[in-house]
Amino acid sequence: MKVIVTGCAGFIGSTLSERLVNEGFNVVGIDSLNNAYSKKIKMNNIKNLLLNKNFEFINKNILDTNIKELIQDTDTVFHQAATAGVRSSWGSNFSEYVNNNIIATQYLLENIKLKKIHKFIFASSSSVYGDSAEYPSRITTLTRPVSPYGVTKLSSENLVYAYSRNYDIPFVSLRYFTVYGPRQRPDMGFHKFLLSALNNKSIKIYGDGNQTRDFTYIDDIVEANMLSLNLENRGSVYNIGGGNIITINDTLKLIEQITSKKLDIVFTNKHIGDVLKTQADIKEATNDLNYKPVFGLKSGLEKQYSYICENISLYS
Repeated sequence: MKVIVTGCAGFIGSTLSERLVNEGFNVVGIDSLNNAYSKKIKMNNIKNLLLNKNFEFINKNILDTNIKELIQDTDTVFHQAATAGVRSSWGSNFSEYVNNNIIATQYLLENIKLKKIHKFIFASSSSVYGDSAEYPSRITTLTRPVSPYGVTKLSSENLVYAYSRNYDIPFVSLRYFTVYGPRQRPDMGFHKFLLSALNNKSIKIYGDGNQTRDFTYIDDIVEANMLSLNLENRGSVYNIGGGNIITINDTLKLIEQITSKKLDIVFTNKHIGDVLKTQADIKEATNDLNYKPVFGLKSGLEKQYSYICENISLYS
């Protein structure tokens, strides 16, 4: 089976691509290697993939790629590419989010709408819930994002549904809840916390640290994507959480244990667009996909810390 993975050099995309190649898939990876963060980090993510004969790398923006030609002998699209991050999605940056999240998704769908593919698997986000009306958030919970990033993810989800409804594209949309682990983006909390601890630098916390998140380890996220391949129905949306629901303050205590460092924590004002809590109801994913997260937070953070220590030169 030949598949396309967009955003293949990113945190999730590269880890997913490795899993696919290791399981015998031929992978066409697309990534623009934009300047959201260091190109050397992204190239390090795919250094082993580039040596594999079953991996083809296309260094282009999705909008500059001939998807119609690529899709001719491709079975499935894993659409992982996006401009991510809640805090940077405000103001003039929003146009980048629109182009890379909404318009790029529409471009993919427009170019595959007449090709009978096995599956279009879309990486969505818990950000679509905003300040959720209920916890845990269910698939039927009202979606009301409170950040421009969340708005673009919900818009993209709706585009996937619209194309599926009218062109019979089989799809799965996976709403990821705070993904962490080796290769996590350098702008994300756990990476910054662990790197600061390693370098004996202060850690800035937006808010009082009592906000909670449903943290999901990267391998559980990849497993959810793989399980989605076998789903028989024509279109579904699922929450993909890790069941590791903990406050930021308690997470920092855990990081002190893992790093054997006393953290210097600086609290500052809450950032606009941040929510106080996330918690996933994964009942549908468990029932339909047989999705069962297996990684605990402490073991996952230990793996991420080890990765940062081993690759410290990437972050200097």
